[in-house]
Amino acid sequence: MKVKIQDMTSTIKEKVKKGSANVRGKAEQATARTHIQKEAAKEREKAREAEAKAQLHGEKAMHRETAGAHHGVGRVPLTGPRHHRPVGSSATTGTHPASDKYV
Repeated sequence: MKVKIQDMTSTIKEKVKKGSANVRGKAEQATARTHIQKEAAKEREKAREAEAKAQLHGEKAMHRETAGAHHGVGRVPLTGPRHHRPVGSSATTGTHPASDKYV
């Protein structure tokens, strides 16, 4: 639940940054005198929005990482009591050995 709230906070921050980048870009375009300056202002606006989005993804990854570290959740182990046994192993789960099961 904590990660979800942190993600929502980061999303709100990203939207605010995108909005401010949009306003700043429009202001730059309005003050630009030539077509080249207007195009440059558009590119800077897009770059600011992309930076905000990249920062959002970085924050979300950090939230997942810290949540996993706190809960001891890492990768799923492939061994243990719930792992399937290899075919033909001596340990069987039923009354028939593995070799006679489908004969």
